[in-house]
Amino acid sequence: MAPKTIKSAIADALENLSKENFKKFCTRLLDRRVEPRVRRRQVEGKTYLEITDLLVSTFTEVKALQVTVDLLKEARCGDDAEELLKETAALRSELGSSDDKHFVDKHGKALIQRVSNIAPILDGLLFEGVIQQESYDNIRVLPTTQMKMRELYAGCLKAGPNCKDVFLKLLEENEKYLIEELKNK
Repeated sequence: MAPKTIKSAIADALENLSKENFKKFCTRLLDRRVEPRVRRRQVEGKTYLEITDLLVSTFTEVKALQVTVDLLKEARCGDDAEELLKETAALRSELGSSDDKHFVDKHGKALIQRVSNIAPILDGLLFEGVIQQESYDNIRVLPTTQMKMRELYAGCLKAGPNCKDVFLKLLEENEKYLIEELKNK
């Protein structure tokens, strides 16, 4: 029976690893040089369920799947990575993650029109280093939320998937119901 969620599929894959391979996986997770990175204290001594939660909370569920697959391959657990991809194929196509379009890009029009709580999102983007102080100041003075969102799309969100992941995480924290509604469409 296939897992009901990507998160449960990741948990199952990590649970099926030997102790040695789980340790290799965790080491590779700590050695990642791409943002967002995880800290040693978040990983050391944790169970496979705690690592699963960490992956999903750090990267979002769909991105956590790709990170898990990549790390399994790096840890020479290619068969486990392929099995995880097979188990999640239906879920990935259901979520629309089979294409290369990021959630933030797919729902750009709705986000520009409907995001209302922009101030803490801008603060988070500045704190996370996605935007610089000058961009932050320029966006803050714009008169409408829609203009601020358009400026984000025209600037920092063109930088790549890592910036979009941070942006999505901030949206999930500050526009929870809007993001849930868009994910369920």
